[in-house]
Amino acid sequence: MLKHNQNQDSADAEHWISLSDLMTALMMLFLLISVVYMIKVQDSVDIPRIFKADQQQMHAQMHEQFKDKLNKWGAVLNPDLTVRFNHQDIQFATGSQQLRPEFQRALDEFFPQYLHILMQEEYRDKIKEIRIEGHTSSLWVEGMSEDEAYIKNMNLSQGRAQETLIYLLTHPSLNLEERQWLKQKFRAIGFSSSQLLNSKGLDLQVNEQEDTKQSQRVEFRVVTNTEDKIREMVGDK
Repeated sequence: MLKHNQNQDSADAEHWISLSDLMTALMMLFLLISVVYMIKVQDSVDIPRIFKADQQQMHAQMHEQFKDKLNKWGAVLNPDLTVRFNHQDIQFATGSQQLRPEFQRALDEFFPQYLHILMQEEYRDKIKEIRIEGHTSSLWVEGMSEDEAYIKNMNLSQGRAQETLIYLLTHPSLNLEERQWLKQKFRAIGFSSSQLLNSKGLDLQVNEQEDTKQSQRVEFRVVTNTEDKIREMVGDK
């Protein structure tokens, strides 16, 4: 009887040891998962912070390069790296998507310097798109309906953005590496009259008066892969 009890006690002890080992393994697994999750969360926080620093550095470089020429080009540089060309007399004739010679000359000076900054080693792999955005005012031919005017302006804004892209992509100053990189990054987008501006060049608010000259513009906008990186970190494909 005693021997039977000793065997039973030994079996019980082995059972509890195995269960203890299992619980320890599970705790270690949960701890590992927690650490991995914390690392992902930290990375997802660090990525926007890193880009913010890059954005500030790029803006400082652009400001230094362009500060004496922006007025001549009819352009402004915003802190978010958007370069806005909104001098109607330089860019396009009314209702036309053909680049004026003055706008071509401005682009000839602006774009090589702009591209040189964006293609620096520390920035180029973080850039997802370079958007050329066309915008119009809300004006169109008198007597035309609002929907018709919007569609006409959409065609016009898209055409202006596209003509600007074509002019730059076929520019003789580009080397093969630059041209190939731009083919991957360049986008031409027309916004019609959907993003109107006031006299200060800010988004038009309710009960504000539109500044039609400010609204008619072409913008160069940098889109980074920050959101893509965050989605990869948290496993959201």
